[in-house]
Order: sequence, then structure tokens, then C-alpha cells
Amino acid sequence: MSKLLFRAFTFASTISLGAVIAQQDSSQEEDSTVTYPASYFEQFSPVSVNDMLNQIPGIDRILDADLGSLTLGNQMDRGLGASSPILIDGKRLAGKANEAASQLDRIAAIEVDYIEIIRGTSSDLDVQNAGQLVNIVLKQAQSRSSFSFEAGVRHFDNGKVDPEGSLSLTGQSGKLSYQLSASARSGYQLDSSSELSLHPDLRFNEIVEFEQERNQTNYSINSNLSYDFSSRDRFALNALYAESNPPGSLLRRITDFNSVTSSIRYEREIVPSTSDNWEIGGDYEHKYNNGSKYKFLFIVNERDSDTTRERFTFENMGDVENKNLFLNNSSRYQEKIIRTSYAWNLAQEQGIEVGIEAAQTTQDSALKLGLPLPGATSLDFGGLRAMPVANAVSTVEELRYEGFVVHNWRLNPRMSLESSLVAEFSEIEQTGDIDNKRDFDFIKPKFDFRFDINSAFQMRLSAEKTVSQLSFADFSAATNNQDEDQDTIAGNPEIEQEQWWRYTINLDYRLPNDGGVLTSRVFYWDVEGPIGRIDISPSATELASTNGNVGNGFVLGLNLDASIRLGFIGLPQALLTAGLLVRDTGVDDPLIAMERKVVPNDRGSFRIGFRHDVPSLRLNYGFSYNDRIDGNRPLYDIDNVLFFGSSSDLTAFVEKTGFAGLTYRLEVINILDHDNKRERRRYDGYLRDDVLSEIERFSTTSGVKFALKVRGTF
Repeated sequence: MSKLLFRAFTFASTISLGAVIAQQDSSQEEDSTVTYPASYFEQFSPVSVNDMLNQIPGIDRILDADLGSLTLGNQMDRGLGASSPILIDGKRLAGKANEAASQLDRIAAIEVDYIEIIRGTSSDLDVQNAGQLVNIVLKQAQSRSSFSFEAGVRHFDNGKVDPEGSLSLTGQSGKLSYQLSASARSGYQLDSSSELSLHPDLRFNEIVEFEQERNQTNYSINSNLSYDFSSRDRFALNALYAESNPPGSLLRRITDFNSVTSSIRYEREIVPSTSDNWEIGGDYEHKYNNGSKYKFLFIVNERDSDTTRERFTFENMGDVENKNLFLNNSSRYQEKIIRTSYAWNLAQEQGIEVGIEAAQTTQDSALKLGLPLPGATSLDFGGLRAMPVANAVSTVEELRYEGFVVHNWRLNPRMSLESSLVAEFSEIEQTGDIDNKRDFDFIKPKFDFRFDINSAFQMRLSAEKTVSQLSFADFSAATNNQDEDQDTIAGNPEIEQEQWWRYTINLDYRLPNDGGVLTSRVFYWDVEGPIGRIDISPSATELASTNGNVGNGFVLGLNLDASIRLGFIGLPQALLTAGLLVRDTGVDDPLIAMERKVVPNDRGSFRIGFRHDVPSLRLNYGFSYNDRIDGNRPLYDIDNVLFFGSSSDLTAFVEKTGFAGLTYRLEVINILDHDNKRERRRYDGYLRDDVLSEIERFSTTSGVKFALKVRGTF
């Protein structure tokens, strides 16, 4: 593996050195930042910032925080961190749920002065540049305001029509800048599925046909306020409240072929659910006369959810129903984060930032299981008998502190080096049915070297140590959403964080005259303790598993992206985008006694998109298609393995600005009505013993969806 990594690094370095020699005549171009003034976008009649960004080649790559869905195993966001791909007026938003990417549809295009693509790194930036940054600079005026709206309907395959829309007010009054918005979005989902169960000799066992409906609407209200006390003092406050109460229902028709004549029975499920979250974040910045800067940020948020699953059985439609399952899962997740830092210039070409981040993360969870067994019943368990579940009630709290130092060094006009060191200390305590306390400490260095071969061609080399944030749901018993034959999965109070070393070579080339962007990315990740299933069986005949740390592994991959204007065939306003991701992964897993893939890093994916703007008609249209590369995406458990098929989507749109200056957009989503297929193989005893007992083949479709939207700005 080290040889393969060395060859990949050598290959990319050779390309870069060749580019230096081939382009010596332009090597004096030093500024690699690309600027698009507001006037550049006027011909496209944009309504929001998102409409403006859609005109910039390579923007998808920049805004994709995972860089092509390169997911770090089970990693979740840890605190605020030092990076963000989007800045507004050169500042990050102090938010997680209410972060900058969620604002792009809410900021009116007429409020924008210019947009920058920042390809370099500097201590003057408000964040570390993990790749490239988008800086949206708004107009400055004593008094300005704009009101934008979106209204539309979404049509689903079963004929259901859901309205949706949003309102947004953006403006400035003296030293106060503000953005207020509210939205209601459809989260409705209808899945039609079938499952064919086969015996090991491929005889029919069962056919299960079911239709699952989730009737969900997502509501949100948010605000972003900033006040400039002076040219050197600024305070911003951001707030969000969101709610969705997604009740679900399901009806199964089960045909059993194990008798002389087949028999049919039914199961019905109702799944009432509530979910809401809120967040408040703020940041203060002070600039000193000598150019140094002090920053303080904070975030407080909370997510609450409660889901109940009740299952009923009956022989024929209209018969009396018998409840055979009650399952309730409730949780409350809270974060409190503060981050403070001081930055100054060590020398003319060097800057340094030192600071500390502290976070308290808490999750309260409870699981209730009721079954139709003899004994006392309880209304709290759906009128069934309460069943004991180990580690069902739990509170998990993490106290985490990070001290960090970031050094930026402009080595020469075309080379820069950003290095950082983070020391993390944390304490995780679990109380409730199980009491446990553990301490952790990690040292996380990062190095980022950039070489501007010229203003168009850039090479970036990086090495970084990362540590994942544990999902607190893994600490206690929870519902098992991966396997309907297993209602709950045990918790693991001893689970530990995944640790990753990530090495990357990135080449980025911008074609002349804004003709497009070509990028390539070779990466290698060394992973310690990836999370998968581990054996917690009480005996050899009573198998059980839960999430835990398994053997060390690796992820090796190549990411290629292209975004090209088609002026060379007479379509200068047409943009073609394409991307390819290929990966090889492996980890030694003692549960199955073999090497497996590092979930969810499968073989890769590809995508293609097209957009054509016709300014003379104030019209644009296009499509996007994405799919996974089939195969090598299994999810192993102690006695079964689930193989995932590809997940493709083809969406097309047409949009026109017309009557009353409004923009009308029609989207067709999931045009191919993709059939999502999976296969599960179950075994008698351990999977590693290879005694096959059942094959289950699943097929699910969600139907074609239509969306009609009307947008405008006043």
C-alpha cells in the first residue's frame, strides 16, 4: 500500500513540475483569487445568491464539504472547528444547523457586490482554508433592504400535492445588517417496496409487499444580525428554530409459500413522531491598531425527537387487529460551544493564531419495548407487557477542550504553508442504567502546502490527523433501522473515537477566459479503530452484536472533476460538469474473520450535469445525474450481511423569468424512478461459518416527483 501511495504522489508531483516548465512564460502571475462582480451575473437574471453561484465553473466542488462524498466513516462534526467553505463579508457564521450554506437561497442577488473564489490561505482569513473558499461580499449602504419570496407546489407519484414556500428580508440600516427568513418545505416520502425471501436452495419462502408513507413538513425560522460598533468592533447574532412532526405509516402484505398452499397475512404499522431543534450563535471581533485581531464565538443548540412504532397483525382486510410490537425511542441532544482566539503577524509574511475551544455535549435517551407476552400490561408500553432492555435509559455527557495554534507563512509570492497543532482533552461520562467515565487526549497536527504554478494552476499537498466525534446513540440501546427482524440494538459504553491520518495531493487548473475548471485529487487515509459491529454474544447459541471499534484500515482514492463552458462548440452560456470518484478500502474485521470495506466508503460514484442559459429569452434549463459504482458496498453483522445497490437520480429543470418580473421554475425529480435494490444473506450461527439460512432480495421505488416554484425579489 505504501508503494501505491508513493507512486500516486510521484505521479501528481511529476505533472506539477511539468506544468511549471511548460508554463514558465506565465509564472509571474501571482494572484490566484478569482473575483466575479455583481455585473457579471446581471445577464442571467438571478434571484438569490445560489443563482449567482450556479454560473461559476467548479462551484459544486468548492461547496461540497465532503469533497465528493469522501465520508470519514462514522465521523460527525466536532464543535465549531477551524474551517468553513463559505464566508459572508469575509466572516464565518457562528452556526452549525444555521450555517452559511443554508443562507444561499435566502440572500437576494441584488444585495451582492461581488463574489470571490479564494484559492490561497492567509492569517487574514476568518477560517482555515481546507480547499477553496467562497466569499460573498454584500453591498454597503446607510439604508437598503430587499424582500424575496418563493412559493410552489410539489407533486408526488400517488397524486398528493404539497405546498411549500419561503420568505426572506435582507438589508442594512446604518451599522446594523440583518437577514430574517421563514420557510415551509415538504418532506413527504412514499416508498413502494417488495422483498423476496428465498431458502438456501432458492425455493420461495415469503414475498413481502409493502407501502411506507411519511407525511412530513419541515418548518424553520432563522435570523442573522450583525452590528458594527466601529470600524474595529463587530458583533453578530444568529438564531434558528426548526420543527417537523413526521407521522409515518406502513402496510405489509406477506405471502407464505411454506405450506402446501400459499397463505397471506397482513401487518400494519403506525409511527407517530415529533422532532424540533433550535440554535443560537454569536461572534465578536475586535481589530487592534497593529493589525492583530481578537475573536470570540459561541453556539448553544438542542435537538429533541420522539418516535413510536406500533405494529398490528391481521389475516384479512377488515379483520380485528392484534398489536404485537410497541417501540418508543426518545432523545434530547444539546451542545454548548465557545471558541476564542488571538491572531497577529509574526513578520511581514507570517501570521499566527492561538486560541481555545471548549464544548459540552449531552444526550439523554430512553428506549421502551412492549411485546404481547403473558403478564402485567402497561399503557406506557402501548398496552403490552414491558420488556426489560439492557442499557435502555442513558445520559451521555462529553466535556471537551481544544487548545490550538495556527501558523501561516507566505514563503514567496507563489508558495504558502499553513500548519496547525490542536491538543484535545475530553471526558465522557455515561449515567443511567450504566455508569461509566473515561478520559481521552489527542494531538492533531495539520500541514497544508500550496504552490501557485501560475494564477490558473495550483498544487496543494496536505497531511492531517483527525478524530471523529462519537455518536452518543451508540452508547445505549436504540432501535435498529438496518434490520426489521431485529427491533433493538445494544449500546456500547466502551466505544472509542475513530482516528484518521489523511494525505492528499490536489491539482486545480482554471481554463483561460473563465472557460472552466479541471481538478484532480489523490488521497490516502490511514484509519485506526473504525466503527463496525463487534461480538457481544452471551453464548455461542445466542448471538448478539453492537457498534464498536474493529481493526485498522485504509482508504485510497482518486477524485476527478471537470466544469467546462461549451464556447468551443458555439455555446458560451452552457456549462457541462462531470465528476468521477474511485476508491479502494480495507479493514481486518475479527467479527467476520476477513478483510472488508471501510463503511460507507464504497467503490465510488460518478455524476454529470448540464446547464444552458439563454439570456436573450431570460431562460435556462438543464439536468443532473448521479450514481454509485455498483458492488463492494456490504454491511456486515454477526449473522448476516447486507449488500447495497446503486442509488441514482436524474433531475431536469427549466426556468424562465417572465410575467411581473418573477422567475418560474419546473423541476422533474427522479425521472428514471430508480429501483433501489439490496440483498441480505442470513446465516445459521456466525456469518464466518458460512452456513446460509435465507436470502432476502429487496426492491424499493419512490416515484417521480414534480416541483413548480415561483420566485421574486422586491
